Amino acid sequence: MSLVLLASNKQESFSELAEFLENNNIKIIRVESGEKAISMIKDQIFDLIITDEELSDMKGLEFARNLVLTNPMINCAAISSLSSEDFHEASEGLGILMQLPPNPEKKHAEALLKHLNSILNMTANVKPQKD
Repeated sequence: MSLVLLASNKQESFSELAEFLENNNIKIIRVESGEKAISMIKDQIFDLIITDEELSDMKGLEFARNLVLTNPMINCAAISSLSSEDFHEASEGLGILMQLPPNPEKKHAEALLKHLNSILNMTANVKPQKD
């Protein structure tokens, strides 16, 4: 079972996304603040973090910057109302695997899950090289 951390102070905006993920054997843990999310990833391994545009204590992209400093290898998707070009510019270097629109729907959840599974399958098949 995969584990996803959903950081948002508007959890109701994610009902369709969350329902789809939960129906696909993914456990979701919800938090409202970036600070709480950062604290949680220090103690627990998540397959994916989804951050909203606005958290209770910071902007989503600010949280993504903090996330990269804490764990640069973690998968992160971000909700953003920016155009794809503006989002790319604002998030460059943060390693965000996917931009999601505000109030993501089932089709967005399907694309996210497909992308995440692809990454998890690739990393599961990587074997350390011997020197």
